[in-house]
Amino acid sequence: MRTERNLTRLGRVFARLDREPERPAHIDVPSMSRHRVVFFAATLAFYAAIVAAVVTTTWLVRLDWQVMFFRPYQQWPEIHAFLDYYVVLGQRGPTAVMVAAWLGWRSWRQHTLRPMLALGASLLLLNITVGAAKLGMGRLGPHYATVIGSNEMWRDGDIFPSGHTANAVVTWGILAYLASTPRARRWLSALSAVVALGVGLTTVYLGTHWLSDVVLGWAAGLLILLALPWCEPLIASVEAWLFRLRDRLRDRGTAAPVPVAPVPALVPAEAKDSDMAAREAARAPRPTGHAPGTLHTNRSERSPGAPAGSRRPPQPDRLPRTNPSARPVAGG
Repeated sequence: MRTERNLTRLGRVFARLDREPERPAHIDVPSMSRHRVVFFAATLAFYAAIVAAVVTTTWLVRLDWQVMFFRPYQQWPEIHAFLDYYVVLGQRGPTAVMVAAWLGWRSWRQHTLRPMLALGASLLLLNITVGAAKLGMGRLGPHYATVIGSNEMWRDGDIFPSGHTANAVVTWGILAYLASTPRARRWLSALSAVVALGVGLTTVYLGTHWLSDVVLGWAAGLLILLALPWCEPLIASVEAWLFRLRDRLRDRGTAAPVPVAPVPALVPAEAKDSDMAAREAARAPRPTGHAPGTLHTNRSERSPGAPAGSRRPPQPDRLPRTNPSARPVAGG
């Protein structure tokens, strides 16, 4: 009885392993801890405060105009060429390709789809949240400002918050989020913070964004990284579904093909009759060299056709041959 229970438990364990995808034990999935929830709430409050400060045209808007009139690209023109290339680290296309290549290699090595799915979820959240805020507030950039001292809100713009800055925070921060060890997470967090800070300040230097756009972009990207643990159950479900789909397709590809009966071709009646006659002729026995209806006898039972002493039959109409040189005997 105990043996049957153990076998039943073992079967349940194997069934659970078959349903769940393989995941190495060293992959640390961040959880939504209390500290993370508090940090998320504080960042969300900071985000709302920045929006309120810009909408009500407070000191933050005046600071935006002062930085714009300062024109940093004219104050330090020697770094302009370098920052033109550095700002690419915040563009969606190049950064997504580089990070996806690294995470794809990790997915292949660790036999899990979680890195790629986490990147896709973060970019999807970035498009939804930042895109909705841009279209909803419609702020114009410094190069298209119309009234000095105005917040330039709801004028069909699309720069608030800064998409370059938020993308730099999310794209490079996802590497720290998916780090395997605490030490790697600390180093990658510091590196992604430096890159995101530099990209945001570069857009201010080039005059493509207000300073408040960049600050709100930092907050928007950080909110997405902090909210990713809430997406982990959905990521795990999608990963398990993809593995089941892969196994189903693999089993279908390795299944033995079912033999299919050949479909007879439509042949005219005349051709069928001729084919049947040819088959019957082929099945008929071959001739044996004797008349039909007689039995085949052995060679020893056959009557000889010639006398025993000669193989040729006698010919009575032909006289025996004499010797021409012979002479007749006298008196005889």
